[in-house]
This record gives sequence, structure tokens and C-alpha cells, in this order.
Amino acid sequence: MSQLKIYNTLAREKQVFTPIEPGKVGMYVCGMTIYDYCHIGHARMMMAFDVIYRWLKVSGYQVTYVRNITDIEDKIIRRAVENGESIFSLTSRFEKYMDEDTAALGILPPDVVPHATAYVPQMLSIIAQLEQKGLAYKSEDGDVNFAVRNFPGYGKLSGKSLDDLRAGERVDVNADKRDPLDFVLWKASKESEPDEVKWDSTWGSGRPGWHIECSAMSCATLGQHFDIHGGGADLQFPHHENEIAQSEGAFGHPMTNYWVHNGFVRVVNEETQVAEKMGKSLNNFFTIRDVLKLYDAEVIRFFILRGHYRSPLNYGVANLEDAKSALTRLYTALAGIDSGAAALEVDWNEAHAIRFRDAMDDDFNTPIAIAVLFDLATELNKSKSVEHARQFKALAAVLGLLERSPQEFLQAGVEESGMDEAAIVDAIARRGEAKKARNFAESDSIRAGLLAAGIVLEDKPDGTTNWRRA
Repeated sequence: MSQLKIYNTLAREKQVFTPIEPGKVGMYVCGMTIYDYCHIGHARMMMAFDVIYRWLKVSGYQVTYVRNITDIEDKIIRRAVENGESIFSLTSRFEKYMDEDTAALGILPPDVVPHATAYVPQMLSIIAQLEQKGLAYKSEDGDVNFAVRNFPGYGKLSGKSLDDLRAGERVDVNADKRDPLDFVLWKASKESEPDEVKWDSTWGSGRPGWHIECSAMSCATLGQHFDIHGGGADLQFPHHENEIAQSEGAFGHPMTNYWVHNGFVRVVNEETQVAEKMGKSLNNFFTIRDVLKLYDAEVIRFFILRGHYRSPLNYGVANLEDAKSALTRLYTALAGIDSGAAALEVDWNEAHAIRFRDAMDDDFNTPIAIAVLFDLATELNKSKSVEHARQFKALAAVLGLLERSPQEFLQAGVEESGMDEAAIVDAIARRGEAKKARNFAESDSIRAGLLAAGIVLEDKPDGTTNWRRA
């Protein structure tokens, strides 16, 4: 039996996974800063850790999956003030939209969803410990900052020396800091800010900095030392680097054993076919809701899972269309085979399942696991075996795929053709009559008309005709 190996960003290599407590896994993933709709990059991140969560559970672990909500941060405050609404009104609305989008994509909800605003006392406690150890100081402007150069090992996650590092995204550089690399732990209140973002503290009225939030929430939900910490590659520096400094600086030991980061999403320019960084300024920014209007949710899920979670993912029309065609082939292999309504279980001693497990145990290699599904689909096309069909569906379900009936998937979205099911069935019947009358011109005309409307006909050896959307 293969052993699960995970690529640890901190170690820069794949390592055999050994949980702190046998049989149990604590996993913390940095979630959304919740002030707008989630985009396809967010979907990629949440999908990556959804698969990791699923596979850990399939592997027999009792998993506590924590994915936080950042509901207090500069961008949130600005947006709420611009909208003339409360912070809570803004964040609760977009959290609801996020939950709707992730549910559509088959992303399982985490076990624990801590909100930053509920953990301010824990943040203040960590800041006090850092101050006592000489790792935090109050500056002239009232902010409390982390003294980066007082923490040995800062930069070990990003792999850069202190002299190479620069203050990163979301870190305000100002003259009151002792060093430009120092980052804020506690922000002094401003008169212009709403009262709901002001908390009392030893250092005066203020609110937490972004980085301290995750140190407090991960510690409160999983303890000072847990198994896996994850997030997007963009968070490696400065956010995760700063989390290490805060947590290890306060508690004196490693915060997590495995750092896991998913790759970026790049958007393919349809004119140049060059993959570019996604951004609103480039007019190539796609929310999950935008994409769900264009493609079936399972097609999007399949598209994301075809790429390894650590690799860059190129988002483009051709890539999504190819994913749609490939997923259609998998569903077509199941068409006409009754695999039963009962819950399916994988036979892990079967050859395809062994290869599937080996792939997933090799740093959650979903591209290879999906290749195994295609091999099994090829056999199923030949054998039409119920046993093969059940194994096929059970393995796919591990990845959250093929959980609908073939008919439901293959005929989904038919309303976009401008025809309803009754009209399609009637057209198929008229084509059948035309073929019986050897009026092949009429038969071909009906087929062509349906194809133009996005309906594909598939004649079966027994004389029946199935249909699916193109």
C-alpha cells in the first residue's frame, strides 16, 4: 500500500505525511476576505483543499478542516463606507454568495469556519506575548508592529534573506516603523473609521492587522501546533511568512508541520492565446458566478481538477470546451448501464483503484487519477459491465465527479437550444419515420436541424436513438 506524500513548501520537497496524532488531521486554510464575489482563482484554491480534505477522509483520517473568514480588513472597511452600509451587512451578504458558489461547484463546507471579528481577544493575547518577548513594539502613530529582525529565521518559507525581502502586499510602510520589513499587528483607530471596527486594548482603541488574525484563529481552533496549513501561492509571502513569525515567536515552537500552496490561475488572451495574470485592470477578471453562467458547474470542477493543484492553471474558452467534451465522454461511458441507486463503495484491491490511490497518495495527483478514470471508461465502453460501472462511479465520486445520472448531465442545459424535451423527442420520432420510409434527405435534415440547435443524436445498435446537448 502506498504512503501519502505531500509537497511541503517549507521543506521544498515531497514528504511522507505523518500526523501529529495518529488517525487525526488538523488542517487550516486561509479563506476569503469577504467584500466581493469570489473569482475563479478563489475557486481553484477552495477546490484544491476540497480534494485534499476528501482524500484525507477517504484515507481513514478524522479530519478537522478549518477555513477562516476575514471579515475585518482595510478593503472591507472602504467598500462598506462607499456603500453606506455596515461591515456586517457587507460581509454577511458576500459570505452567503460564496457559500452558494462553492456549493454549486461541489466544494464541501469546512468543519469549522471562524470569523476574524470573533477572535480579537485571542489576537490581543498573542500580541501581548510578542511584546513581552521583545518581538512587538508600539510606534509613535499608535500602531503595534512586529519587529522582524528580532525573529531568527524570518524568510525561511519564502527562501529569501532579510536584505532581499521587501514589505509585501497589504503591509503599510511608514516612517514610524523601526524597519520597513516590520508589519502591523494592531492598527490604531482613526476618527474616520466606523465604530464597529474599533476595539479597546492595552495599546488604545484599534483593530487587528491582517496577519495576526490567522495566527489567532488557527491556534484557537486547532491548537498551537497542527498538521497542515494551506492557501494560495500568493499568500506564501508576506502573509504566511508573517504567520510563522507571529505564532512561533509567541509560542516558541513550529505552528504547523506541512505548508501546502496551490498554484495561480492565468487567463488565456483569446486574441493572442497567451496566458496572462488575472486582474480587473486587464479586463480578464472572472467571478465564479460569471463562469457558472457559461458552463455547467461540474465542467468547471473537472477543468480545475485536470490540473495538478500546485501547477499554474490556464483559464480559457478552449480549455473549458475541452473539459466539457472530456467529461461528456466519461458520462457517455455510463449511459444505458444501470449501476443501481445504492451508495457505491470503491474496491481498493481492484487494479484501477490501486493506480488511482497511488496517484492521490503522490501529492494529490488528480491529473493521473483522472487518467485512470478514462482507462476505466474505455473498458466500460467495451464490457458494459455493471461491476465496472459501479467501480467507475465510486472512484469518480472520490473527486466529486459523475454524481449525476448520465441523462441528467448529457441533457442538462437543453433549454438553451430553444427546444424542450418534448420537441426533441417528437423530432427524433419524425426522423425515425423518415428513415423507415427511406426518406434519407428528410432524416438528415432533421438531424442537421437538431445539431444546429445544439442537440446531438446518437443511434444505438438496437435501433433506438439517444440525444444529448452538444
